[in-house]
Amino acid sequence: MKRKIWIFALAAMVLAACSQGSRNGGASGETDSTADSTLSLVPKFATGYSVRDSAGIRLVDVGKHDHFALVTTDDAQVPEEYIKVRVPIKGTLCMTALQLSNFTMLDAHDVVRGITGTKNLFNKDILQRVNDGRIVKIGMEGNFDTEMVLAANPDVIFISPSKRGGYEPIKETGITLVPHLGYKELDPLGQAEWVKFVGMFIGKEREACELFAGIEQRYNELKEKVRSFVSSDSVHRQLPTVTSGEMHYGTWHAVGGKNYLAQIFRDAGAEYVINDDETSGENLEFEKMYELAANADYWRILNSFSGDFSYEALKASEPRNELFKAFKERKVIYCNMKQQPYYEMTPVQPDVLLKDFVAIFHPELVEPDYEPKYYRLLK
Repeated sequence: MKRKIWIFALAAMVLAACSQGSRNGGASGETDSTADSTLSLVPKFATGYSVRDSAGIRLVDVGKHDHFALVTTDDAQVPEEYIKVRVPIKGTLCMTALQLSNFTMLDAHDVVRGITGTKNLFNKDILQRVNDGRIVKIGMEGNFDTEMVLAANPDVIFISPSKRGGYEPIKETGITLVPHLGYKELDPLGQAEWVKFVGMFIGKEREACELFAGIEQRYNELKEKVRSFVSSDSVHRQLPTVTSGEMHYGTWHAVGGKNYLAQIFRDAGAEYVINDDETSGENLEFEKMYELAANADYWRILNSFSGDFSYEALKASEPRNELFKAFKERKVIYCNMKQQPYYEMTPVQPDVLLKDFVAIFHPELVEPDYEPKYYRLLK
């Protein structure tokens, strides 16, 4: 009886904390009538996971093949196809900066026992924990240090399935591997919503729901402001056009029209030059990219450049870059990953990215003293 009372109390607390998410329901607008405690946790934008309750046990499905039952007692009975995970977990390993961003935003670095590396990592607390051994470096995908993995003693390991793979050695440790598919999300809010996924494992559902509700509200309010501005009947506005990427090793990796970044461009009131592309990204030859983007008003670039990036450096990397309209008119939008914690934080800050781009495409829609966080016009 005490256990049932405790479960209902916990459910009520989570529901109250995330009441807005409960009212909105799932991505389809439907609600799960089986248990009120999951209504606020049902993803509205993320497509890579789903959540439901069954007899007081939280069932989480990731993709098509991975199923986890989050339980609070070891004797809980779970469906046969589900892997039992005792929550809240006390320790885990993170394979990507995207995953780490969830723990940073939830103030949960204590749960992180290991990461793959510290390249382009800015967070002082994480770096200090690496320096003093509280967080270990386990190596990269395909070359994990199994001894370090075991020494970290994680309850579960959040993995990021990719072409590189290399998880076989750590599978043999018997530690539960939990896929984190945030990187596959094509909606900016869908990627950010994975913070709720992590919150369920570490016992911070309330914080995660409140955090995401704020992100969603800020993003959608600015998006609507832009939409109203560009569609005003009183003034005919030609939307600015934007391209993205640059040449690397003979090819240009172009963000596809379905990519989350392309969606942010659209939400910020710009037309992406590959808007009709049905992929999230592809590699193109320079000639093809020039055909698509030669007359784009803006050119977005993200790279890791030692020192201060400049138009001279952009031309030096590929002399034909000076042929683009955005280069000639000095409208390159730039972020240097050696100077900004881009992948470390932007997965849970789509609202900030949106505002950075709005400040460039439609500066009259943000406060005059707005200071961009990641992207600004290259000087």
